[in-house]
Parts: sequence; C-alpha cells; structure tokens
Amino acid sequence: MGWTIDLAPLIPIALLWVGAAAALALIAFFFVRRMRGATLRLASLALLLLALANPSLKQVEREALNDVVIVVSDESASQRVAGRRQLSQGLREALDTKLEEIPGLEARFVRSPGSAEATPRDGTLLFADLARAVAEVPANQLAGVILITDGQVHDVPTAIAELGLGVPVHALLTGQPGEFDRRLEVVKSPRFGIVGGSRNAEIRVVDAGREAAGETVTLRLQREGEGSETRRVRIGETIQIPMRFPHSGMNIVELEVEGAEGELTPTNNRAILAAEGVRENLRVLLVSGEPHAGERVWRNLLKSDAAVDLVHFTILRPPEKQDGTPINQLSLIAFPTRELFSEKLEDFDLIIFDRYHRRGVLPLLYLDNVASYVENGGAVLVASGEHYASPTSLYRTPLSHILPATPTGRVIEEPYRPMMTQVGNRHPVTRGLNGSSSQTPSWGRWFRIIETIDTQGSVLMEGPRQTPLLILNRQGEGRIALLLSDHAWLWARGFEGGGPYTDLLRRLAHWLMKEPDLEEDSLQVSSRGNDLIIERHSMQEQIDAVELTAPSGEKSQITLERLGPGVWRGTIRQADQGIYRAKSGELTGVAHVGQVSTREYSRLTATDELLAPVLEATGGGAFWMGSQASKAAPELPRIARLRSGSVMHGSDWMGLKRRDAALTKGRRLIPLFAGFAALALLLGAIAATWFREGR
Repeated sequence: MGWTIDLAPLIPIALLWVGAAAALALIAFFFVRRMRGATLRLASLALLLLALANPSLKQVEREALNDVVIVVSDESASQRVAGRRQLSQGLREALDTKLEEIPGLEARFVRSPGSAEATPRDGTLLFADLARAVAEVPANQLAGVILITDGQVHDVPTAIAELGLGVPVHALLTGQPGEFDRRLEVVKSPRFGIVGGSRNAEIRVVDAGREAAGETVTLRLQREGEGSETRRVRIGETIQIPMRFPHSGMNIVELEVEGAEGELTPTNNRAILAAEGVRENLRVLLVSGEPHAGERVWRNLLKSDAAVDLVHFTILRPPEKQDGTPINQLSLIAFPTRELFSEKLEDFDLIIFDRYHRRGVLPLLYLDNVASYVENGGAVLVASGEHYASPTSLYRTPLSHILPATPTGRVIEEPYRPMMTQVGNRHPVTRGLNGSSSQTPSWGRWFRIIETIDTQGSVLMEGPRQTPLLILNRQGEGRIALLLSDHAWLWARGFEGGGPYTDLLRRLAHWLMKEPDLEEDSLQVSSRGNDLIIERHSMQEQIDAVELTAPSGEKSQITLERLGPGVWRGTIRQADQGIYRAKSGELTGVAHVGQVSTREYSRLTATDELLAPVLEATGGGAFWMGSQASKAAPELPRIARLRSGSVMHGSDWMGLKRRDAALTKGRRLIPLFAGFAALALLLGAIAATWFREGR
C-alpha cells in the first residue's frame, strides 16, 4: 500500500503542455522586464494550470504474489535404472522442503512420464510437458525452471527463443560423469517373411562411455520352440542374424549379449526381432473315396479360400470295377499315386481322406508313407463314412498306428445332435462355436456315426450315448483328426437350421497345420498400442498366476481373469515400452510394447551435453547428483534469489529470478485542487494580481 499523485487533465494533455510553455515564457518576459506583479502573475497562472491538470492523491492497495518455480521430473523408462527413480524421488522431496522454506516462492511439480501414459510417445519429451506447465503460470510470476533428469531428453528445442521463458533453467542430473553402458542395437529388422523361409536382420553391440571396438562378446539367440544358440561377435560391428519363420503370425527371436563389469544396467543388453509370418498358398490334397453328397462341401470350402492350392481327386472307377467299357471311351484321369504319395507327399500341408477306404487304388506302401509323413510333422484329417467300420477300413492299413480310435464294426444310424464334450468346450477348435452356448445346441441333427473304442487324444464332440464323434491327437511331430461321420454336409445344406460347418472345418484344418492361435495349451503375449495383453489357453479348470518380467527387470505375479472355458486374459494398461517376458509353468511368451527399437533405451548414460545450449542461454547450470543416490536425503545446491544477471548459477548454488509481482486489490482518489476551496484560491490569486496591477 502507498500514496501517489495522479493527474486527470480537464483538457487534452498536449494543450496543457502548450499552455504551460506559454505561461512559462510569459512569466519569464515579466521577470526580465521587471514588471510589477510578476510573482502574483506566476502564482495565478500556476494555480490555473493546476486546476486544469486536476491532480488527485491516489492510494493503491496491493497484494504481493508469490514467484513460481516449475520443477519438471523425468519419469521415463531410462530413469528406472541404476537407482535413478529413488534418487529422483529424494530430490523432489528435498526441493519441496527447501523451496517451501523460502518466503514468497511457490513450487509447482510436473511429471514427465514418457511412454507409459495414455499418449504413446517414443522418448523423453521433457520440454513438451514444460511448455504446458509454463502456459498456466503468469509470465510476471515465473522465477525459474528446475529439471530432474538423466539428461537424455529427446525434444530439446533447436532455437532457444522457442522456449520464451526469460528465466534460468537448471538441471539436476541423476547420474555421474563417465558412466558406461553396453547395449544391443537392432539396425535392421524384417517386418514379415514367408512361412518356412528366412530373412536376415542386422544388429550391433555398442559400448557407450568407453572405447571397446574390436573386442568380442558372446551373443545368445533364442528362437521359438528351439534351444538357444551362441556366437561370438565384435563390439561395434554390424552382423546379420537369419530370422526363420516356422509358423504364421508373429515370429520372435530373442537376442541377449553378455553383460560387462561396471556397466550401468543390463536392461538394454536384450532385444527381440519380431516379424509376421505369412503363408504362401497352402497345399491341400483331398482324396474322396467315392462320389457322395458331402464331397462338394469339402471342395467348396477349400476352393473358397484364395490362400489354398487344392489338389482334389475323386475315385470314380476303382480297379476292380469291370463293366466292359473300352478304355478309349473313358475320359477319366488316372490317379497319380506315385507322384502324390511318394515324390511330392512332403509338399502338402494337409491331406484329407474323405470317405476313403481300401479299393486297390493306393498300395499299402503309399499309406505307410502317409503314416511316416504324420510322424515327421505332417497333418492328416480322416472324414470317415460307414466304410470305416468295414473290413476295407483305413484302420486295416499301415495308418492304424496313427489313427486315434479303433472301429468296433458297428454303424449307428439314428438321429442325434452333435454335442460338445467338456474337453470340447475348452478346446480352441470347438470352443464358442455358433449355437453351442446352450445345454442343447441349436444346430441341426445328423443321422450316422461310427462306433469306436480305444480312443486316444481329445474327444471334442460326441453323438448318441456319448459315442466319440470328433477326435484330435498328436502323433510324433504331426497331428491327426478323425471325424466319425459323413453327415457334416447336412449343416452346409441348412437342414433343420444347419450348423457352423465352415468354422468347424476351417479350425480343424488350421489346428492340424499348427496355427499358434489354436493351440489348446498356450501362453500368448501381445501388445496393442501401449497395452500389454496376456492370454492363456489351457485344458485345465484352473491356472497359476503368470510371472511377468518388465523391461526394467522387475518381476511381478499377474492373475488372469477367466473369460470362458479354457481362456484367461489379463491386460496391463499403458505399460512401459520394451521387452516383456511371461512365464506360466513350462510355457513362456515374449512381446514388445511400443517400437521394437526405442530411443528411450538406446542411450542410458547420463549426460549434460543435450541440455547445455538451453542452460547456457538462460544462465542456468547442470548439477551432477549421482553421488547422492545412496543418501536418504540428497544435498541440494544452495538456492539464491536475484533480480537480474546473465549467469544465474555457481558451483554450489543456483539462482531464481525475483519478480516482485503484485495484485491490485483496490484504490482511493482524493482530489487536491477541486471544489469551492480551490475555486476561492484561484479567484483570490487573480484578484490579488488585478489589485496589484491597479495600484
């Protein structure tokens, strides 16, 4: 609060100054000529000008405002190594205490969380968060900025004027000079590849903070479903890693380089190569034992998929058929048994026997080749008819030791609805089929089923009196499926509302070809944006918690939520960028959140070089606080408040600008030359002048 004199001229200020100049000149003339009454004239003119100036005594009530210092705390992933998170927390608490003790100073703390928040971003964007905080502070109150960071900031402005601060910026660095760290850098990685093929990726081992070019270190590679392999690589040298694509979907290769003594953290010693496996056209061999109503269902289903190359043979004329028709009048294609079942058998991804039985077309040697094909990793689907229960059954061939059920010789012909078993409700091939949600499925009936015994593998569907209908089994490295009815075509024709034949048969084919999404016991880890999704498939009623290892190396137990029979899922919202590993029993999974190669983990050593232009331009300084990491209460530089200065820091102190901002709460005006008293004074001066002139 204070008193000042305020003018509110009754005429334009320019005219007032002109009048004052004229009066001054006139009075000077009077004094030079020594004219009588010059002093009274001076007083009269002065009072007249004062009346025109209309002076007032002004009293202003002000409230002092606090100066504001913004403290931006770097909470990105690089701050979670080497004890930096704990040090940052200690520095925030120490600053809060120290700044609170300074009168007239207010601290505002801002988090810069990096890629772990709702807005995905790659790297530490400290100045973007600072700009939003500065926009909320009046310019005349901002006293300074303090950054708590490791110095690895990825949005430092190129032009200092972009900041528009006008106050010092200081940095408390959560590291020490001369830090050393080893990292594994992915230089080039394929995004996709053909299943069964391979493509090269390029990687490099880099030692930051020391000269180690030419030294060799051990690199470990872990491929899905294979043992680990190691090789020696030179530091700083780019090498090629062949990435194989054993299956469709995401294929992952884990890489890990041996650690070095004294390095900052082993977190970035690991990397993954992730690429999508794309199948070329699937080669499917469909052998129909005889023409029947369901043959076209199989053909239409397989031909409707542009990714399937179908080779289909129907045996129209078996060798034993002798009706006297001359050979030259037959327009039939001879069954190329040797080419298909000896020379090119391994070229097929799936073989389907549709109502096939022994008719003298395929020698037993070729069926033995099929059995070996399954043992070595092939896939066979047998869709049987009534002949499976006859003496000419495929079970009476070398295929018997891979077929999952033994026929009793009885064919059951009665109406029934295919029912899901408890195993079928949990198995991905039949789980959630349209119409299966109720106790009694809504799909149409079938009328034939082959009775079997000695069932091996998993029974997913059954017929009347719990007779197995659909059986899946693993045999050696391959897989086999047995459908004990030839009435699936009734669903395709829409009989009694039909049924989900397309989904069922397509899932069967994909399970046989080992599609990862249809594995009954699997652990799948994937990312969607910045969310980490863990999905567990199991045939068990209960599963254990999943052990999750974060990019920082921290381990946690994740309890998954049951979505339905055989499926559990858990989601980690806004996870940190980097490699996650999940383990459930013997199953493991790995996924990468965010970009495969992130700036956040590309460099972890603390530095003051990136912030140096900003600090120098604003007069601020950098203070290495890494040596304080082991202390419960870190010692801060002394804080000084200065009104101005080009250098606002020293070796052990940092300066903040004193702004002295205030808020006007009210004011009072007291006129100094108004009213009757002023008028009387003016008239008295004029009268005295006139009286003096009249003498």
